[in-house]
Order: sequence, then C-alpha cells, then structure tokens
Amino acid sequence: MVTPTPLDQQDDEEMLVPHSDVVEGPQPMEVAQPEAAAATAVENPPVEEPPTMKYTWTIPGFTRLNNRKHYSDVFVVGGYKWRVLIFPKGNNVDNLSMYLDVADAANLPYGWSRFSQFGLAIVNQINSSYSIRKESQHQFNSRESDWGFTSFMPLSELYDPTRGYLVNDTVVIEAEVAVRKVLDYWSYDSKKETGFVGLKNQGATCYMNSLLQTLYHIPYFRKAVYHMPTTENDAPTASIPLALQSLFYKLQYNDTSVATKELTKSFGWDTYDSFMQHDVQELNRVLCEKLEDKMKGTVVEGTIQKLFEGHHMNYIECINVDYKSTRKESFYDLQLDVKGCKDVYESFDKYVEVERLEGDNKYHAEGHDLQDAKKGVLFIEFPPVLQLQLKRFEYDFMRDTMVKINDRYEFPLELDLDRDNRKYLSPDADKSVRNLYTLHSVLVHSGGVHGGHYYAFIRPTLSDQWYKFDDERVTKEDVKRALEEQYGGEEELPQNNPGFNNPPFKFTKYSNAYMLVYIRESEKDKIICNVDEKDIAEHLRVRLKKEKEEKEEKRKYKAQAHLFTTIKVARDEDITEQIGKNKYFDLVDHEKVKSFRIQKQTPFQLFKEEVAKEFGVPVELQRFWIWAKRQNYTYRPNRPLLPHEELQTVVELLREACNKTNNAELKLFLEIERGPEERPIPPPDKSSADILLFFKLYDPENAILRYVGRLMVKNSSKPMDIVGQLNQMAGFAPDEEIELFEEIKFEPCVMCEHLDKKTSFRLSQIEDGDIICFQKPLSIQENECPYPDVPSFLAYVQNREVVRFRSLEKPKEDEFTMELSKLHTYDDVVQRLAEKLGLDDPSKIRLTSHNCYSQQPKPQPIKYRGVDHLSDMLAHYNQTSDILYYEVLDIPLPELQGLKTLKVAFHHATKDEVVIHNIRLPKQSTVGDVINELKTKVELSHPDAELRLLEVFFHKIYKIFSSTERIENINDQYWTLRAEEIPEEEKNIGPSDRLVHVYHFTKEAGQNQAQVQNFGEPFFLVIHEGETLEEIKSRIQKKLHVPDEDFAKWKFASFSMGRPDYLQDTEVVYDRFQRKDVYGAWEQYLGLEHVDNAPKRAYAANQNRHAYEKPVRIYN
Repeated sequence: MVTPTPLDQQDDEEMLVPHSDVVEGPQPMEVAQPEAAAATAVENPPVEEPPTMKYTWTIPGFTRLNNRKHYSDVFVVGGYKWRVLIFPKGNNVDNLSMYLDVADAANLPYGWSRFSQFGLAIVNQINSSYSIRKESQHQFNSRESDWGFTSFMPLSELYDPTRGYLVNDTVVIEAEVAVRKVLDYWSYDSKKETGFVGLKNQGATCYMNSLLQTLYHIPYFRKAVYHMPTTENDAPTASIPLALQSLFYKLQYNDTSVATKELTKSFGWDTYDSFMQHDVQELNRVLCEKLEDKMKGTVVEGTIQKLFEGHHMNYIECINVDYKSTRKESFYDLQLDVKGCKDVYESFDKYVEVERLEGDNKYHAEGHDLQDAKKGVLFIEFPPVLQLQLKRFEYDFMRDTMVKINDRYEFPLELDLDRDNRKYLSPDADKSVRNLYTLHSVLVHSGGVHGGHYYAFIRPTLSDQWYKFDDERVTKEDVKRALEEQYGGEEELPQNNPGFNNPPFKFTKYSNAYMLVYIRESEKDKIICNVDEKDIAEHLRVRLKKEKEEKEEKRKYKAQAHLFTTIKVARDEDITEQIGKNKYFDLVDHEKVKSFRIQKQTPFQLFKEEVAKEFGVPVELQRFWIWAKRQNYTYRPNRPLLPHEELQTVVELLREACNKTNNAELKLFLEIERGPEERPIPPPDKSSADILLFFKLYDPENAILRYVGRLMVKNSSKPMDIVGQLNQMAGFAPDEEIELFEEIKFEPCVMCEHLDKKTSFRLSQIEDGDIICFQKPLSIQENECPYPDVPSFLAYVQNREVVRFRSLEKPKEDEFTMELSKLHTYDDVVQRLAEKLGLDDPSKIRLTSHNCYSQQPKPQPIKYRGVDHLSDMLAHYNQTSDILYYEVLDIPLPELQGLKTLKVAFHHATKDEVVIHNIRLPKQSTVGDVINELKTKVELSHPDAELRLLEVFFHKIYKIFSSTERIENINDQYWTLRAEEIPEEEKNIGPSDRLVHVYHFTKEAGQNQAQVQNFGEPFFLVIHEGETLEEIKSRIQKKLHVPDEDFAKWKFASFSMGRPDYLQDTEVVYDRFQRKDVYGAWEQYLGLEHVDNAPKRAYAANQNRHAYEKPVRIYN
C-alpha cells in the first residue's frame, strides 16, 4: 500500500508510519499500515535464510530526557546499520512513538532499499509477560528510511511507575530485526501479469480494498450491483450504487489500479474517515445493509439475502419434562473462535456445543418451574456464499486491553458441513441440499490489534490459480501461499551462530487469515457467472468511457511534458489588478498571469507572434524583461532580453540567458509603451544609464496601496526630477508635495526606507526593477491615521493576522474574529480580547493553541506570558493556525498556575448520589489536604467520619491514595478520583479478616462465548474467617439496598485473572482469598453478576477515552 506522509493522531488508533519532521498535506490524523506497498514485494520466499538479531536498549534517566527524539546506538543486521528512534513525549500524540531507523540513510547511494521484518518491544521489568510488543515489515528507502509506530503505548501507562515499564527511572527497549532480500517491483504491471488490477489506498483503506476485491470477484454480486437503477444525472460522489458500479466497471476494464475516493465520498466520508483504520467485518456488514436497503423496490431486491443470508436455531430443551423453546435467527456471516481451536471444524464443533443448565443455573420453563436443560445452536440452512469471520481479536482481562490471537488455525480448501451425520444441522434442515463448500477467498490481516494491513487471496473462477490482491498490486500465488502460510502461528528462523547455545529466534507470523469466503459447490456455476457489457447501463458505459478517454489525454499530456515548457508573461495590467488586493509586496503573483505552453525547440521569435495574437501588440513593439530572484528574496525584472537572445530557441534561452534547467518555467515581463488612444508604440531606448522603475501610490487616510505605473529614468537624475510625472500618474496637482520610499524587502521583516528626493538614483543605489512607493505627507490633523506612512502600512500588512477565537467549551464553533498583529505580545493579545469580551481583568483569560493535525485544542493551555508573540501562539510544528481558544477564569491565571485542580466524585455513605467537586489547591498540597478541603464541601454521615481517595478506572479500584501523596502527580484526566467515607467495619478489621475488592459484572453474549463486562460502582468488603457466601450475601444486600426479588437473581463468583468461578451459598468465601492485603484489580475480586439497569453517571464520560476504535459509518 502507498504510505502517506505521517499525520497527527488524536484518538487511540495505533497506526504504523514513517517518522518525519516535515508534515505536509491535510492532516486529520497520522496513519499508515505496518506493511507499506514495498513490503508486498516479497512475493516469493527468499533463497537464503534472513539474517536476524535481537538488540536490547537500556535507557537510564528516562524522565529527564529533554530532546524531542532520542536514538539508540547503531547495531548491524544483515550487513546493514540500524538504530531505534523514540519520541519520549510522543510524535505529536499522547503516546510513546517508536520506529526502526536506517542509521546511515544519509550516506547511502541513490536508489538504495532494504526489506526488514521487525518487532519492537517495551519490556515490563516487573512481569515480562506484560511487555508490549508490536511487529511490522517494511521496504526501507530514501523516502521512508524509518518505519514503526506513532502510537506505541499511552504515555500515561509508560510513565506510571506502578505499571512496571519505568523502574528506577529506566526504560528497557528490545528490537528484533530480520533482513530479507527483495525483488524490484516498481515496473510491475498487474493487468499484464494477472489480468486483474488493484485498488489505490487512500491512506488507511486497505481493509476496504480487500473486501471490495472479494465482493467484486463474486460475479453474481457484481451483476446485481450493475443492475441497480442509476441515471446519468446521478453524481457518483452522492450515490453509493453509482459509485460502486463505476468502481466495478473500472476493475473490469481498466489497465491500471483504480481509485476509491468516489466510493468513500458516496459513503459520506471525509478525509479523516479515509485515514481511520477500521475492521473488515464491520465494514462488510454496514455496506451490505446499505446495499440491501438501496436495492429495495428494484429488480435486484433481495440479492444480498439470496447470497449471504443463512439461518440457525437457538434452542433450550428440558431434560426431565417435555418442554422445548426455539428461536430462529438469520446471519450474514459467522464468527468462529480461533483461540483453543485447531481448525474450522473444531470452531463449528464449539459453535454447536451443548451447554447444560443445572444447579443454580437451571432454566425457568414456562409451566414447569426451574428445570435442568440443554442449551445450544443448530443450523437450519447455510447460505450459497458463506462468510466466516475468524475471531482473531479478543479482550485480555489481565492486561485490560484487546489483543490479537496469532495462533495457528487451519482451514480447508473444501469444507463439508454435512460431516458426521449432519451434526451441525437441525433435524428440520432441508436434507436435499448438499452443504459442501469450496474456498473462494482468504482475507488476511497483518499487524497488531490497533492497526495493520489487509490484503486478500482470491481465486476468481475457483480454479487452482490463486491471486493476491494487495492494494494496487495483484500477483499470482500458489495454494500453499494462500492457505498454509495464512494459518498463523510461529516461524522459527535459523541462528546466525549455530555453534553457540542460543535459543532459536522465533518470529510470530502476524500475517494470518481473518475472514474466509466459501461458495457452495452445487451453486458455484450460478454464482461464478458471466458478467459483460450488456449488464452495464448505457449511461454508465458512456460516462466511464469518456472518463477513460480524458484520462488517456492527460496521460499523453504528461508523456509529452518533457518536450514543452511554460512561459509566464506579466504585464502592467496584471500588476494593477493584483497590487492592493491580495498582494502588496513585489509586483505580481506569477500563478495569476497568462501562461503559454510552448515546445522547447520553438524559436523565440515564433513565441513573440503568439504573444502578438494574444495581446494585440505587434512583435516589433514588444520588449521582454527577465525576472530574477535577489539575495534579499525579492523577485523583480532584472534586464531586457538582448537582440541575439531573441534569435534563440526557448530551451536555449532558458539554459543560457536564465541559467535554468530544461524543466524550469520561463518568467518574463512584457514592457509595452502606450501612445495616444492607448495604442502600442515603440519602447524607449535603453542604455546602461537608463533604469526601469515601478511605482506604487499609498493613500494613508484610507490605508490603500495601488500600482500606478513605471518610468524609464536616467540613473544620474534625481527623484525631484520626476515628481511632476508621479503627480500626474497619481492624479495630483502638478506641484503637490509628495514623500518617496524605496520598498527594499519584506522577508523576514519589512524594510522600506525614505528616499531623498535631492540625491541621484545612482547614489541611492536604485537599479532596474526597483519599486518606489510615494504618498502625500500627512497634516497634523491626519496624524491620527493608524498607519500614517508607507513603512508602517507595509509592516502592518506583513504581520496582520485575522484570528478566529473559539470558546474552549465549544471548540468546533468560531465565536468571533479579531484582526491582530503577529508581533503582538501575550499581554497585547489578552488585553484586546478582554476589551472584546468586556472584561476588566485580562489576566483572567486563559488561551489554548490549536492542533493543526487533530483539529482540536492542544491538551495543555498557554501559560501566563508563556510565549512572546501571537505568532508563537499560532505555530504548530511547521504549520501555522489562525485559531485560538479562550476561557474566562474565576481567578487570575498567574494565581491559578500555582494551583492544581482535581475533579473528585464524592460518594455519599447513606444516600445514593454522587456529587462532582473541583478541588483547587496549591500544587505542593497532599491528598490529606484534598480530603480536608472536601470535608468543608460535602455532607458527612457523622461529624467524625474519615474520608479516603481512590483511583477508579473502568469500574475497578486501582489505588487507595496515601494521605501524604502530593497531588501534583495525580492524573484525573484518565482515571476517576472517588472520595468516600471509610466504613466502620474496615476501621475495625480483625487480624485474620480479609479486605477484598467487590465488582459488579454482566456477561455479554457473543457467539457461544460470553464476555465479562464490569459496570457500576466497585467497593471493598471485609470477609471474616469461616464466613459463608450466604452470610456475606445478606451483608451485601443490606449495603446496596437491593430488593429481595431482584437480589434472588444475582449470582456470585470469585474472579482470578479475569475468569469467574461461581460460588455456592454454603461455600466458605474466605478460603478463596488467601492474601491478607488488598488485591490488585487485575488479580482477584468477588464478582456480583446481575443485569445493569442503573442510570449512567454523568462523569462516566471520562471512562470512554480508551475506546478500541471508532465505528464504521456510512452516512448516505
């Protein structure tokens, strides 16, 4: 896939990117995938085994690293020099950023490249099993000399010393690198080699490309899409059917890869959505639902159901009485377990596995009370096209995060779902249907849980020939590559030093099958049908053929580009049109003048004839000047073309007169003299003593600058000699007194100096192409003008900035704009803002800069007088914004900066209420000070009640704060801080009592596998020695005020490492909790299973910061 320039991330999407200090283009978010397009070059296994190495980098004094980026020492693998690059504070994100870097990239020869598979890890120094490791592969080259993970892990986790990644201020990083040989593939032609073309990647749309290729290669589906009614008046960017028809047509008839922008625009996606990594299964479901809806009422209504819809039956059957409950459900795809299953058949076995409902889990059968029962699923019918989603991702309770399952998992070329006497099927299933399937496509995911690359192996006609569709590139593959190599598992690489007793280097095969598509053998002829032009609407064929012709014209234009050059001709009319509108400095914007596309070998005299036709100026009356860039970065006419130069060809003129390369543009100024009735006349003679000057007039009363013309003057003459001519050009009286200024430069600052009218032009160092500005001198009354003279006006124009101000509470809405100067100090900006807002005290305003990449306020506000000028406030790395956010504080900002504000949720001991308090104290304060301050704000159950402060995250208690802990280090952005009274039972805890965590949970039903979800408010409970569950239950019911009817439905389980073990009433709970101290939230707790019907707390919004990923949405 083609990798974009890195973009900024604002969510917890983890993507792989080449690191770059120079960030260009629209930047909603930083993305790319772990496989670059170049990585796909490894189409055949290398002959030699790849050299490998494991490198460990220990970084002491980690929190004291001040540089934005930090490099490891150089290490050598495969004869190449490598190093690890990290951004300790994140590369424009709130995550550690880490990359593998080619150490000597700057010194390598032109066209170098090397391919590597690599893994990067942050070692957990307390428990190595919690180490975070991510893997990728990349074709390194001069444009992408580093590759890796912009969001490797949250900084909040890395810098938390209790997590184990930062120990004694030291971080340990491991890099495992394997170098492979690759084949050159840049000139590869997919259509020529395979007969198929690929899809272009928009940034992070490889997941979509692999799905679209799979759907396209189901001809029955493609034919149905072609037959969806569309008209010639539809716009592809607003019509999903037309956009999909257009895409499929191009896949069928184009010779090169196809863009998907029309389709994503028809989804209602903007650039940001295209740069978001999503999930194939989710997109498949959403897209099919959309198409199903769009097909309603058309000739192809029901196609999606005919192809993909199957049915299964959920049943519960009582063992001892004659009672059975069944429910029929439809499905478009099936989710199969990977973990714990060897292959697809074992997953189906697990799918239809019978669960026994007995003991405390008996089934309440209508009319029969509680009964022992069997619960399960059987299939009524499988669809003609069977889509199997392999559950490669699951929730890891120990790490409290999603993880990818890279275990080996096999799938057959032929899938027989009638096996073992049709054990997967309901007795009611149609026995005449043979459920024998053949594999059509294998969708592969390569990478980690938060980001990765997708591609597909497809055999379009179900022949023995497989093809790999990897974004733009399509290659022929054998069955081994499509099947066995996508099973997953581990690959063992041989050692470099077999004589040493080193353990073998195992490389996890992070590329593995994620979705399988099977087609029923008996219906393959119907599904793999013929699709030709007669299936495509006439208006679509006409539209797309025209599009193809236009594209061909553009291609020819580009192919001949080396034979042509562009000549841009500026005239007085252009300068008059531009100066004083959007341009004030120099003379003209060359992008807005007339351009001529001329063959390079054209004689310049022929070009002059073209100019004569265009402007109506005879060839003999044209005089051309060459522009030149001066050392002070201004761009002015430098000298006229000489007679012998005008006899040359355009390319000779470029090379000799302009000293430019063949591909450069030629920029000229056309000097035209006008006589009576504006008719062109011969230009005046030009000797070395003559200089061409340009004049601008400034009106200080109205602050207007305009171009009034040019004059050819003698360098020995003085400005006073031409005052009469200037007054005539300006429309002033002949004897009007005027002041003159020379416009010298404007970068990096404006230089415009007074010109002495009595000093000759030569002595004032005035030369060809110089600009002189003039104005009437101001009277005393007019002195109130904000910009009384040319220098002050030009300085204002150069530094003015219209700033859009937004309230921090409404960060998406522009509230008002103000014209300010980039040179305004911090105090100037807040003073003007205070005047605008009607505030007496500007120090109560706090400003926050704008993040140009995320289009959000930066996380940290601007400190009081923390920047020098407005230009510093608007700068974001190499970009400049025009947005500032403000908030009005209740106390002055300098005072606030010495304080720390904590958001604390106080839980009342007897009332079912939670009140949020903002506690503001000096930064050196302790948790004890927070508690004392809180006591003055809250209602206690009794005057002597003691309070404590807890850290709660996702309904689990992670920490009880010590009263002596300083609040400066407490983070309330990610965790909820909860304050509560310490119960009397905990104060009087006995020597043999246990204090345990108690959490609410529910089981969310998946496909035959329930997932535990915690909810509600966690709490502590004292458990006494010998106490049974029945005794504990009565205490819990009393504590939580749960009615008997509801409490009877609750179940109780002890949890260890995220797994529930249900308890009986007579069981001694004490024995399940062997340690006396408080258990960590990730280790053991007592779980209360019941329905979550409590209202959601308002402050729970904070708990959603670490959502797995944004959902796929198709808006149209």
